[in-house]
Amino acid sequence: MIMTEYRQIETEKVRCFCEGVFHSYGFTTDESKTITDVLLRADLYGIESHGVQRLIRYHDEIGSGLVDVKAKPEIVHETGISAVINAHKAMGQLVGVRGMELAIQKAKTSGCGMVTVRNSNHYGIAGYYSGMAAEADLLGICLTNTEAISVPTFGRQAMIGTNPIALAMPAEPVPFSYDAATTVVPRGKLEVYNKNGKALPDQWALDTEGNPSSNAAEVLNNIIHKLGGGIAPLGGVGELYGGHKGYGLGLIVDIFTAILSGGLSSNHVNVTPGLNGICHYFMALDYGIFGDKETIKVNMSSFLRELRESRKAEGQERIYTHGEKETEMMASRIKGQIPVNEKTLAEMKDIGTKQGVRWEF
Repeated sequence: MIMTEYRQIETEKVRCFCEGVFHSYGFTTDESKTITDVLLRADLYGIESHGVQRLIRYHDEIGSGLVDVKAKPEIVHETGISAVINAHKAMGQLVGVRGMELAIQKAKTSGCGMVTVRNSNHYGIAGYYSGMAAEADLLGICLTNTEAISVPTFGRQAMIGTNPIALAMPAEPVPFSYDAATTVVPRGKLEVYNKNGKALPDQWALDTEGNPSSNAAEVLNNIIHKLGGGIAPLGGVGELYGGHKGYGLGLIVDIFTAILSGGLSSNHVNVTPGLNGICHYFMALDYGIFGDKETIKVNMSSFLRELRESRKAEGQERIYTHGEKETEMMASRIKGQIPVNEKTLAEMKDIGTKQGVRWEF
């Protein structure tokens, strides 16, 4: 087995490079900074699957017309607490930030704001947007559907996306931030395993006949060409370890994103040529509608502290609450370096050459 090596690259060099690349596609300076900020947040959190290794996907989708650099998202339906946005094939990160900003605005006015988006594209990590609400002292929820990649329990055809769920709420000393796919792993994780030449763990994926597969390249090829098989729902293959529960959670995400927005469900995403059609859901909630905000925040902080201080399993020194690892990782990387897979680095250099963007790696 050949393992790909990683190089430590200065975070600011990666940031400047990515901003230059997005600007070269025709995005404004501010838009390029926004897209890059969402993209790099994944690497800063230690989530390689959604970091700069995704740059090649965006390069291809912009080049093929799946992403319209000049798109003008519009609100097509609105109430005091809700809105529906037609993204018109805009870059996912841009419409994602706009969607959560609108939800936050409505929450501050009415106590709750909910925004759905249709006809969008991949928008990076869902936790970025729920985190925006937490930074505004609100509870944030963010969901997105994706291209069908997950096989329903007892099936062999991908019908549901990785469909992540993210929720963030202010707390001390670290906000609570949950962000996870409703599949065993996201597609990006398979891409990382494929780049590293590693076999997939058991129960992660299925072949075209619906049997477990450890071949990352084969599973990815089957997903891309819609040959059958895909990633197992959260819980794994079958019902023994709760795979049917992950299947249900993924379906719930499609309800909130595709059905409520009037967009495409996962099994129709990236089926029509020239259209991804991904859908999102953003919610911001002023938790002060349930009582004194400071008291609620203190209670939340106390609960998380009690979890962290509860008895540890033998040989374990620490219990984490969601968001702790990411916060600590970002603190160590934001002024320093991030590890970049050599194959990802080669993709970045190739993109830089094609786009006329200087790279110093």
